[in-house]
Amino acid sequence: MENRLDRAFQQDRSRRVIPFIEAGDPDFNTSLDLVKLLDGEGVSAIELGVPYSDPLADGPVIQAASERALAEGMTLPKVLQLADAARAEGVRAPLVLFSYYNPILRFGPARLVQQAEAAGIDGMIVPDLPWEESEELSRFAGERGLHLVPLVAPTSRERIRQIASRAKGFVYCVSSLGTTGVRSAFADGVEAFLDTVKQHSPVPIAVGFGISRREHVDRFMAHADAAVVGSALVRQVEERREELQDPSKRRAALDGLRLFIRDLIGEKQD
Repeated sequence: MENRLDRAFQQDRSRRVIPFIEAGDPDFNTSLDLVKLLDGEGVSAIELGVPYSDPLADGPVIQAASERALAEGMTLPKVLQLADAARAEGVRAPLVLFSYYNPILRFGPARLVQQAEAAGIDGMIVPDLPWEESEELSRFAGERGLHLVPLVAPTSRERIRQIASRAKGFVYCVSSLGTTGVRSAFADGVEAFLDTVKQHSPVPIAVGFGISRREHVDRFMAHADAAVVGSALVRQVEERREELQDPSKRRAALDGLRLFIRDLIGEKQD
């Protein structure tokens, strides 16, 4: 069976956006509603962040969201339940599990990919798992038809060919050094870096870290196949947290998030 990620990049769109949400922030049901909203807006894929107590690659916005989700009792098994619930409610977009390796190791890599496949997960991103140490998880994932998506940073130029040669789904290109977070400017040479990755990659490439506005998406679409929007969306959720948990204000808060996504994507694609 063809992986949903492969089909997503075959669709002809001027802007492919991959939003990241912190699963469980502000609660399970709101995360489910947000996944359904994003799917309805035609995003290319959805990253489901697994909350973790020491998210080294993440900036303060996602760190705070992770703390809130942990306080709500969100765990790796519950993120799988979220994916399963989304599929049961008709979500068709590819779902990518974004998790640090420690929760995966504690859960059991083979067990995880088995349950992830059953829950409708299409791929995984593990930001603190070095490429040299990813063979076992990549093999387990491949046996279940999941893609282990590699990350490539500007410091990885000499390793781009090696990393891309094993890539499945897409290559996640880190736009800037440091942690995730909204940025007003990007590192010099980021476009050349993306062009280099694209030259060596047999699969599409996506760029993330710091993308927060439509202008950013437009800028990078000339060099990448998709843009990952994380901290900017997580901050939008944080700003509406009380409204999202108030039944009388929930619809308006979700509509505000819908407008944010529509501005990034442009007109809704069918």
